[in-house]
Amino acid sequence: MARQKLKESIRELEKAVEGAATDKKFILRLYVSGATTRSSRAIENIRNFCEEHLKDRYELEIVDIYQQPELLEKDQVVAAPTLIKELPLPLRKLIGDMSDREKILIGLNIKPKKEDEI
Repeated sequence: MARQKLKESIRELEKAVEGAATDKKFILRLYVSGATTRSSRAIENIRNFCEEHLKDRYELEIVDIYQQPELLEKDQVVAAPTLIKELPLPLRKLIGDMSDREKILIGLNIKPKKEDEI
């Protein structure tokens, strides 16, 4: 009896934690290098990704390293495009044109939608 109640409590806690994780707001900053094809591709890719996986749960700031070079040192950016996830913690950095969705899912610690949720 007590074991069954404990198991139910654990299941409820796991569901609550999972639900809280999917409700978090993501604060993202994408560093790009001017109006290049690679920069445009990275912006388009990350916007599409966010709309698909983080709908209404994200803020995305685009930073052009030529217009705001002072931010490079602050965020320790060494290449562009670079995506920085500030929140939820831990802070993460991804480098590239953001075309590898699996890499972004793993890097941002997002669980992909299950087939029945699509």
